[in-house]
Amino acid sequence: MRDALGDGYTEALRLAWKGDVPESADLVMFWWAKAAAETVQGRCKRFGFITTNSIHQTFNRRVIEPFLTAAKKPLHLAYAIPDHPWIDSADGAAVRIAMTVAAPGKSEGILEKVTSESPLEHGENEVTLSSVTGTLAANLQVGSDLTSCGALQANSMLAHRGVQTIGSGFIITPDLATTLGFGRLPGIENHVRGYRNGRDLTDKPRGLQVIDLFGLTADQVQNQWPAIYQHLLIYVKPVRDQNNRESYRKRWWIHGEPRKDLRPALAGLPRYIATVETSKHRFFTFLDQSILPDNKLIAIASDDPFILGVLSSSLHTTWALKSGSWLGVGNDSVYVKTRCFETFPFPALEEGGLKQRIRDLGERLDAHRKRQQEQHPSLTLTGMYNVLEKLRAGETLTAKDKQIHDQALVTLLKQIHDDLDAAVLQAYGWTGSVGILPTLKENHRGRDAHAPCDELLPRLVALNRARAAEEKHGQIRYLRPDYQRSGDLRSPQETQLPGTETNSSPSKIQNPESKIWPPKLPAQVTLIRQLLATHPTATPEQLSAQFGRKNKSRTDQIEGILETLRELGQV
Repeated sequence: MRDALGDGYTEALRLAWKGDVPESADLVMFWWAKAAAETVQGRCKRFGFITTNSIHQTFNRRVIEPFLTAAKKPLHLAYAIPDHPWIDSADGAAVRIAMTVAAPGKSEGILEKVTSESPLEHGENEVTLSSVTGTLAANLQVGSDLTSCGALQANSMLAHRGVQTIGSGFIITPDLATTLGFGRLPGIENHVRGYRNGRDLTDKPRGLQVIDLFGLTADQVQNQWPAIYQHLLIYVKPVRDQNNRESYRKRWWIHGEPRKDLRPALAGLPRYIATVETSKHRFFTFLDQSILPDNKLIAIASDDPFILGVLSSSLHTTWALKSGSWLGVGNDSVYVKTRCFETFPFPALEEGGLKQRIRDLGERLDAHRKRQQEQHPSLTLTGMYNVLEKLRAGETLTAKDKQIHDQALVTLLKQIHDDLDAAVLQAYGWTGSVGILPTLKENHRGRDAHAPCDELLPRLVALNRARAAEEKHGQIRYLRPDYQRSGDLRSPQETQLPGTETNSSPSKIQNPESKIWPPKLPAQVTLIRQLLATHPTATPEQLSAQFGRKNKSRTDQIEGILETLRELGQV
């Protein structure tokens, strides 16, 4: 927006809307909000827009949700296509668009989705559409409104994005790591670590390592690790010196986003769970504690194969497909941790035979894939799951598919997943429910499956709300109670960066009545960032309490600010 329209227009536009439209939203959402306001006031009967297909991503659908959920004078989506091919008239580029039509009142709408595309002579596409009627949510899906589900305290403090280096010089080859002293100098393994990004997981690990100096001052690095210091002085500092953000320039030897909240969450764990933020297939795997995850990975701070098993089940992957976002031409789902993980109600299962069975299956799943990849170095997880999808759909395997099938033992992989689904369904007490498990198999075909969620998702949404009600009365089913109970509002010394020391170190946020909640979004964001600097794990409710009595509207605003900052990688 700034590049196309300039700073003045951008700032004036955002100021005029006074936070009704998030700063991270696309330009078209200001027009969508304007049209919605006119319709609510009765000055027009309905409206429609052709937009980019990112309209149903989290930062844009925040504009749509209030109009659909308003108690008085609500709107409803009368028609929508979430993802459709388009030719840009300006340069002829192929892009993806969405279409939305909104009208007054509560009612059902028509959702159409592209089921096939055939290119025509002049660059256009002939498309085939499927249609379904129902209540359309802000994420442009029919069925249960997952956007209404709130984050659960039981899942708090565990899911984090990986580090963002802001400087390619941090990432090094094993040979260069050896040159810098890895394997020779005691203690250097704490600062030269294994590294994984999204492609390392979906394809195969590149074997790269990363320099990680979190917690050290520049003088300490120069004195203790002079070779590393010189390397960064040559290959990182010149790049950082040109960066607009002062913190990146000032602490040039530390990753731009070192993830202060991730590190205490992983401390003491021998391994943790990781998934690729944007991926065609949704799978979870264990990574060793020595590996530092990249910004494109979501790290879940648990070494429990029970958690891995539940996350890998069709119940959670279906939830993630419907509650997350989509990227590109519609084939890649985005695992938005605040919507996919933090809202998901895990089964409340006591220790015993069933929980142990899910643990065993989670362990077996992880070991199976890693074993087959070790035996066949060219084998990738994407290849495995491409063939698994074809098996589930009953499609004919090509010669290449058959080779992958035999190398990965995909029929056995399918059996492990099937057993895992059955065990997790039993953990929820839904084993006897007609139709859930068979439709879950159909839902592996991806985002265009409508019917498979008709029974499953309403149950999970209802369970989310029941858990939220329990938590209001103090019953929190922590996934990792030893860490989550003791980790609330840790003191700044536990997580602060060198050069950001404070004079005091309260274990809790002090003087809740001493701050005033500003009316405008930029000031709100600034204030929340200041609080997060000293209390990085504070919940929206705890932050809201700093500005007076309990206020749900203010808490919702803060939750929205936090989620946007996290998606932008700024917290």
